[in-house]
Amino acid sequence: MKIYLDNAATTKMSKTAIDAMLPYLDTVYGNPSSLHSAGQGAAEALWQARQRIADRIGALPEEIIFTSGGSEADNQALLSAARIGQKQGKRHIISTAFEHHAVLHTLKKLEKEGFEVTLLDVHENGIILPEQVEKTIREDTCLVTVMYANNEIGTIQPIKEIGAICRTKGVLFHTDAVQAAGHLYIDVKEQNIDLLSLSAHKFHGPKGIGVLYARKGIKITTVIEGGAQESGRRAGTENIPAIMGMAAALDEACTHMETCARRVRILRDKLIAGLSQIPHAVLNGDAEKRLFGNVNFCFEGIEGESLLLLLDDKGICASSGSACTSGSLDPSHVLLAIGRAHDIAHGSLRLTLSEENTEEQIDYTIQAVNEVVTYLRSISPIWRDLVNGKKEFMIT
Repeated sequence: MKIYLDNAATTKMSKTAIDAMLPYLDTVYGNPSSLHSAGQGAAEALWQARQRIADRIGALPEEIIFTSGGSEADNQALLSAARIGQKQGKRHIISTAFEHHAVLHTLKKLEKEGFEVTLLDVHENGIILPEQVEKTIREDTCLVTVMYANNEIGTIQPIKEIGAICRTKGVLFHTDAVQAAGHLYIDVKEQNIDLLSLSAHKFHGPKGIGVLYARKGIKITTVIEGGAQESGRRAGTENIPAIMGMAAALDEACTHMETCARRVRILRDKLIAGLSQIPHAVLNGDAEKRLFGNVNFCFEGIEGESLLLLLDDKGICASSGSACTSGSLDPSHVLLAIGRAHDIAHGSLRLTLSEENTEEQIDYTIQAVNEVVTYLRSISPIWRDLVNGKKEFMIT
């Protein structure tokens, strides 16, 4: 049995997205910046896709900037807000300790340029409270950036409330919505969002294409220099096939969002209940305020990489955290941020479901994880010390 449970890393492209791309790989292949009919046919498709995506997040078409994905959109959003703040004499930025590295690394870059960054502590349940943001905003704060849903533990943040505080204080608000788009309700106007990032491959669209939403009136800093594409805000010929696939995938995901959420949530809760029966295991993040397809556990006395390899032998594709840091031996910064000890964070497992998963697959996964954890503990000197009382259990 082959079971794919790594949808937070990437999703399988839907047939709808593939079908939407095909004409623009073959028939309508012109450059949308060209004045001839072939180019103008591509330009019309580009405008239609921009309108469709804008409609799905409550934006205007001219507020949509096409990028190569979520990381580029995050970079451009933060750098743009920083440059605006710099001109106003404001150099303070607020974020959280468990953001995606596309945000955290950009903040490190800005710190080297003289900006001051405050990373809010994350509660053990993986939720940032609006009052934390309100208390931290200063007169020189130019930006608050808080992700909509965490990419590792799936916890959903009170974006609307945080955005309202920022709007009242006159501070720009950015949210990394890469894990949220297509899975959670988004309305940038209603939720007081000034800048938003999303990526198509998280909702069954193609890889290598994303969006930066920038509220009308916000001056965007160009990250890629060159031509005048995207109204001069992002140079480079637009990837029309991928953009059409993204628009179709987002339409499909939003149309079926509630039905999909109900079905997958049942499977998620069954998986959580099953894995909770394993001794000295703990669910990471709030049990309710989390993405409907996210399950993240720590198992004491084991190492996550071995767990992933043995699960792969059993046909289960899983991860221990963000795919962007899969080559690192360091424990997850997200798990450390919510208070997990280093040794515990090393034994993490992220399983992320989609509507294609079945109850049979969940039953198999519960059994497989139990077997692998039991085996790894049987050969672990750390587990032996815990059982013999030489060390104390951290997960009861």
